[in-house]
Amino acid sequence: MAEISAKMVKDLREMTGAGMMDCKKALAATEGNMDEAVEFLRKNGQAKAEKKASRIAAEGICRIAVDGDQAAAVVEVNSETDFVAKNEQFQNFVAQVAEQVVKGDYADVDALLAAPFDVEKTVKEALVEKVATIGENLNIRRFEKVTAQNGCVVTYTHGGGRIGVIVEAATDVVNDAVKEALSNVAMQIAALYPKYVSKDEIGADFIEHEKEIIRAQIMNDPKESQKPANVIEGMIAGRVNKELKEICLVDQIYVKAEDGKQSVGQYIAQVAKENNANFSVKRFVRFETGEGLEKKNEDFAAEVAAQLG
Repeated sequence: MAEISAKMVKDLREMTGAGMMDCKKALAATEGNMDEAVEFLRKNGQAKAEKKASRIAAEGICRIAVDGDQAAAVVEVNSETDFVAKNEQFQNFVAQVAEQVVKGDYADVDALLAAPFDVEKTVKEALVEKVATIGENLNIRRFEKVTAQNGCVVTYTHGGGRIGVIVEAATDVVNDAVKEALSNVAMQIAALYPKYVSKDEIGADFIEHEKEIIRAQIMNDPKESQKPANVIEGMIAGRVNKELKEICLVDQIYVKAEDGKQSVGQYIAQVAKENNANFSVKRFVRFETGEGLEKKNEDFAAEVAAQLG
C-alpha cells in the first residue's frame, strides 16, 4: 500500500472540502492517487463539485487595462502578504504590467518576462527590482488578453483587485445601454463564478462524467438506491440540469432580476430587443487572486500529522 503523507491529506482536504479522516480513507482506498481520491469522495457524497474545490489563499491583486472598447487584459501578480498587496508602489507596478499586456502580444508569462519593460530593463528585471525594494517575493502568475472581433469588451474589478472580469460581446450596437448591460453581466460573473457562457460549450464527456458521479451518490444512499430505475434516471437528469444552470452564465438567475426568475440569457435578450441589437455574450475571463494557491500554514500541517499518527 502506498504511504499516505500528511501533506497528501492536507492537499485533498483543501481540494474537496471533505473531512480529514474521509480524505485519509479515500487516499488509502485509491493507493494515494489524488485524482481517484477526489472521485472516491464525490461518489460517496463527501466532496462538492470541482467548482467549489479551490481554496483562495495567496495574496496579491488583479489589474485590468483597456484599449478603448475593443481590447482588455487582466493580470494577476502575487505577493506574500496582504500588506504589500495594498502597497501603492506594488499596485502601480501591476498596473504597468497590465498596460504592457493589453498593448502587446505575448504567448505566455515567460515571453512577457523577457519583453522590454522600458529602455533599460526587461519585465523580469523590473520585477526583481520590485522584490528587492519591497522586500517580499513577487510573482507574475498569469494574464489574459481579450480582443473583440465583432463587438466590444467591458471590464469589472471587485474588492480592490481581488477579482478581475473581462466580458466580450458580439453586438452590432455599441451604446451606453449595451455597455451597462455588459457591466451588470460582469458583476454577475464576479459574484456567481460561472464556468461557461452556455451549455453549448460543454462536452458530452463532462455531462456523462457528472451523471456517473450522481449515479454513484444515489446508489450509495440506502433510501434513494431502492427507487425504480426510471425514477433514478429522472433524478440524475434533474440534478445534472440543476448543476448546469449553476455553471452556465446564460442559464443563471440574473442577480438583479426584479422577479427573481429572469435568467441572464433572458436579460441579454431584453436589452437586445430594447436597443434593436444583435447582442450576445461571446466569452468571459474571470481571475480571482490566489485561486488554487495556498498560504503556508505549518500549524495546519502539524494538525494533520498529529491526527494521522
